[in-house]
Amino acid sequence: MQFNELGKTDIRVSKICLGTMTYGEQNSEAEAHEHMAYAVSQGINFFDTAEMYPVPPLEHTQGKSEEYIGTWLKKTGKRKEIILATKVAGPGMMPYLRGGAQLIPKQINAALDSSLERLQTDYIDLYQIHWPARNTNYFGPLGYKHNEAETISSDVSIMEDAYACLVKAVEQGKVRHLGISNETPWGAMQYQLLAQKNSWPSMVSIQNPYSLLNRTYEIGLAEVSYRERMGLLAYSPLGFGVLSGKYINNSPADARLTLYERFTRYSNKEGKSATAAYVNLAREYGYSPTQLALAFINTRPFVTANIIGATTMQQLKENIDSSNVELTNEVLEKIECIHQQQPNPCP
Repeated sequence: MQFNELGKTDIRVSKICLGTMTYGEQNSEAEAHEHMAYAVSQGINFFDTAEMYPVPPLEHTQGKSEEYIGTWLKKTGKRKEIILATKVAGPGMMPYLRGGAQLIPKQINAALDSSLERLQTDYIDLYQIHWPARNTNYFGPLGYKHNEAETISSDVSIMEDAYACLVKAVEQGKVRHLGISNETPWGAMQYQLLAQKNSWPSMVSIQNPYSLLNRTYEIGLAEVSYRERMGLLAYSPLGFGVLSGKYINNSPADARLTLYERFTRYSNKEGKSATAAYVNLAREYGYSPTQLALAFINTRPFVTANIIGATTMQQLKENIDSSNVELTNEVLEKIECIHQQQPNPCP
């Protein structure tokens, strides 16, 4: 297993990060424990979760993913071996969460304390803002539409108040490092400017979608990752399983895109066409489609960790094994040819 530095810290995280958003919905507690044990046995030391997980977010399952991690940590005593990441929810969703989640100090503190309790730990290694508290293009849209009711000063003020609260959590020892998620280049750099202005610890990572079907991170944010040492934690590297090729001929009854309509952005005509091309390329060179897709992410120098997710042990093993797959220059060139023909069909 390859390890990378987490931003400007002395923490080294496994290139493959175990994503847990299926725990509590598609995966039982026993299955989650089995997955975590196997991941650690294969050299993974990095787990990612969020207060809103599992997905899809529902009131009666909210927090289950963190709970399952917590019971595993208590049972195994492996807390010090794991770099544990979780997130505080942004506004606009889940009215059942604190009467409507907001990125304000009172709510951030409540969210953090609840996560610590569910995870059965007294500190979190990486605490992330799950999505921005402003109108911008995340979770799919490419075009930016400005909300005239928002001003730069008001948006930055909200960010600064939230950041100050998070820094205090670091000072209290509840959190070691801070990160952002579903952010834009403007948002990422605003956090860096706030860190410089206030002499605060900088954000060490950014968790955004990145896959063969969505390489929009390369447009602007990849440079931020390089220059600011704010590495990408790539989520949805298989496009919710689409790049495994399992949806090409039919939709398996228990598969995520069959069960949950909210993820249809990975099932459009262009996405299906691009997926077929990547699947054919993988098979031509003797890779599984899953391993081609994940191994590509692993080659990107701005990626700190590749967040995999799995509902079965077979999927988990194949995903983790991608860390041992090396793509030839010829294959990488052919990936670029497909990308040029059908760029970012599933943002």
